[in-house]
Amino acid sequence: MSDLKATVAETASGFHVEGYEKIEYDFAFIDNIFDTARSDLAECYKKWGRCLAVMDLNIFNVYGQQMQKYFDHYNIQLDIHKTMIGEKAKSIDTFLSIVDSMNKFGIYRKVSSFGDPSPRSCALQNALTSRQEPMLVVGGGLVTDVAGFACAAYRRSTNYIRIPTTVIGLIDASVSIKVAVNYGNYKNRLGAYHAPMKTFLDFTFLRSLPEAQIRNGFAELIKISSCAHLPTFVLLDKYCEEIIATGFGRADGASEEVRKAADEINRAGIHEMLKLETPNLHEIGLDRVIAYGHTWSPLHELVPDVPLRHGHAISIDMAYSATLANMRGLLSDEEHKRILNLFSKAGLSMDHHQFDEDLLDRGTQAILKTRDGLLRAAVPSPLGSCVFLNDVSADEMFAALRKHKEVMKSYPRNGEGLEAFVDSSDTGYTMNGIAAEYTNGHTNGHTNGMKANVINDDARNGATNGVKQEKKTNGIEASKKHASAPEGVDGMQNGVGNTPITNGVH
Repeated sequence: MSDLKATVAETASGFHVEGYEKIEYDFAFIDNIFDTARSDLAECYKKWGRCLAVMDLNIFNVYGQQMQKYFDHYNIQLDIHKTMIGEKAKSIDTFLSIVDSMNKFGIYRKVSSFGDPSPRSCALQNALTSRQEPMLVVGGGLVTDVAGFACAAYRRSTNYIRIPTTVIGLIDASVSIKVAVNYGNYKNRLGAYHAPMKTFLDFTFLRSLPEAQIRNGFAELIKISSCAHLPTFVLLDKYCEEIIATGFGRADGASEEVRKAADEINRAGIHEMLKLETPNLHEIGLDRVIAYGHTWSPLHELVPDVPLRHGHAISIDMAYSATLANMRGLLSDEEHKRILNLFSKAGLSMDHHQFDEDLLDRGTQAILKTRDGLLRAAVPSPLGSCVFLNDVSADEMFAALRKHKEVMKSYPRNGEGLEAFVDSSDTGYTMNGIAAEYTNGHTNGHTNGMKANVINDDARNGATNGVKQEKKTNGIEASKKHASAPEGVDGMQNGVGNTPITNGVH
């Protein structure tokens, strides 16, 4: 959430405008966010009496009934946009589908039509922006990215509240104010910097997350701890297997000791990420500690015939970078081995057979363009701290790669990880472990007897395939009462191009 203050002054040749944007947003650790005994989320929507939620389809299928009961308990109307967003569906078409739902719902620009405009809930710090109705976004990092970008674009700025549901969403994506979609073959090419009003961090969602995805997100914690917070690295090293096996201590049967350690790790990891990122929210500075593991990893994700998961790709980058730092004397033999051993215990990748000199060179040339002509490779030195390398020659990089390949021979699978490659759960084509092609995405708003008010369903309408298709639109007449101004939804409610709608079908 942001507020802009600006001044204008006359100059000899014209005028000078100077403005400063204030950005502020909150994080709250709350387990079981949809428990009716916890009013934290409801307080954010009570004055509106309604909520538009963009939800990951898997989350809808698992938690939709509980969520509906929660909002019913507080007498808040819940409208839902269901989506399945994998990298292929992190597209402008999915973005437009969410905008369609926002338009049909009729997001309120201000609260003036409700009478008393004073902010009362959710610690809304600013009287102007607190009057803007927030959209709710529930899902992993890809969902929060696309829906957040829709909020940044809709009427130039719309409030939103995030509830991330994956490890990467909770630990990494929740920290940033970056929102984006892919364009063509370019990741995050279209986007904005748009802060949410609030982020609720509920780690109980990890109970229903596959272990492969827990492992995938675990890499982000190794990243931040090995370069910025040694105490967290020590805890990760001690409890690695238990944390992955128990969904950060949230699974049934998890010990209190593991849960307490996981909570300490999560809080410290997120806090450290925030301390590093908040002075550089718009990424003007390019020497970024949290870019450890992100120098060569983009190509690691793309080169294999089946792409590597993000966590495994950055783990290969981090492990190789640690070997490079060790060769330079920046990381001791003991620390080098300790980092590699943690990756191995976690089942994360440290190498793959297509990682060769050609890929290393191509990755280097690509990142030099992104980082203003400098390598800016973050490496741990010593463990728990970070330095940046700019003067690494091709010969030195190739020598480090040869050494790294030799070291990997002493590790299981020659350093290749467990469940390292993407499957349909990453691309948005499964629903609770069942391939979407077998269900055809047809949930029709029903979950265990619950009928939800689903105003748009990407899974059913084909938006998840990354190919623009005709969209079905639901609940148009019902949504007209939500018009936020004279223009309301009229004139646009028929969707893109104002194609007439009959029985919800273009």
